[in-house]
Amino acid sequence: MSPTASERNALFKSFGRAFFKRDADALYEVCAADFTWMTLDETGNAKAITGKDAVAEQLQRRSDQLENVRFEDVHYHHAPDATFMTFRITATRKDSGAPHEEIGIERYTFTDGKIATKDVYRKPA
Repeated sequence: MSPTASERNALFKSFGRAFFKRDADALYEVCAADFTWMTLDETGNAKAITGKDAVAEQLQRRSDQLENVRFEDVHYHHAPDATFMTFRITATRKDSGAPHEEIGIERYTFTDGKIATKDVYRKPA
């Protein structure tokens, strides 16, 4: 059975704090042990990230590339078996100082009251 909307909101609040602190241990307090993060690699190909160490590396990789990262226009849409988050990211590229902006949607699923998957779809704004 999927968590209720209020339970999901609490999960996402903790998830967001851990995500921005790049704290994989805190992230795994609200994520399933077999949590999978689907995203795109630097060449635009799909990439599955699994395991606490790999998740921590991905969090750091993104932080190494961008600074002043802000998630804006964040909205959660709870469906019976998944939650969708729409968002806009603004940031500055560390290598060039150029502005960076993306829009996207993330699909989250749940197992045993925790986040099981984070599937990211994003593109330049």
